[in-house]
Amino acid sequence: MASNPPAQCCTIGVLHEGTPSGKHIKVAGKYDAYVATPPEGKAHKDVGLLYIPDVIGLWQNSYLMADQLANSGYLTLIIDVFNGDQLALNRPADFDFMSWLTKGSDGNNPHTKEYVDPIVLEAIKTLKEEYGVKKLGALGYCFGAKYVARHNADGIEVGFMAHPSFVEEDELASFKAPLSIAAAETDTIFPAEKRHKSEEILKQGGYPYQINLYSGVVHGFSVRCDTSKKIEKYAKEQAFLQAVTWFNEHLL
Repeated sequence: MASNPPAQCCTIGVLHEGTPSGKHIKVAGKYDAYVATPPEGKAHKDVGLLYIPDVIGLWQNSYLMADQLANSGYLTLIIDVFNGDQLALNRPADFDFMSWLTKGSDGNNPHTKEYVDPIVLEAIKTLKEEYGVKKLGALGYCFGAKYVARHNADGIEVGFMAHPSFVEEDELASFKAPLSIAAAETDTIFPAEKRHKSEEILKQGGYPYQINLYSGVVHGFSVRCDTSKKIEKYAKEQAFLQAVTWFNEHLL
């Protein structure tokens, strides 16, 4: 693997303050989603972003990030890839993460690629057909990074990942487009050896790539960090700017 499977650390974090300004919609009439639209006159024409979230899914922090992306000119859609079965923040240490991943909370709603891929495809279709997106970028946080890698051939032209989990080496190698990765200094899911392996894979691919390492932070920092701590707030903000400047360079 280019990154390890998700684990309990994927649910730990802090709720951020703010008032989301986007719109809740249904994708394909059944999947929850959130759309953030750029202010009038600021939108990048024919361009959009698909935000594939971590296991907390659609929630305050992801909404606020989508709103920020919209304020940077990017129509942004967050898709609920868990079909209503996203996790609550800060699960107990004994939470059976792998059981949730393979079976879902009720035993009948797995969150494996066979179930997630069709949801991602519907989101891409919605952005292209309903919102007129002709050039599509995607952001994948933790769990979501795998599905950025998997759907390059389905229309994702530029990618960004933060502290990726569960990405197979062949999935990363199949991303034939510019890709930027934000990594945490302390991360058992995407540790140094996985970063270095990812670098080798991306270098062999021959497409533009970037891997930025942020000190003093842990897995999940770009979405769920404690912004009252200066070093964490800085890293979160810089990872966001990393994504925006990457899309500005390769998507516009």
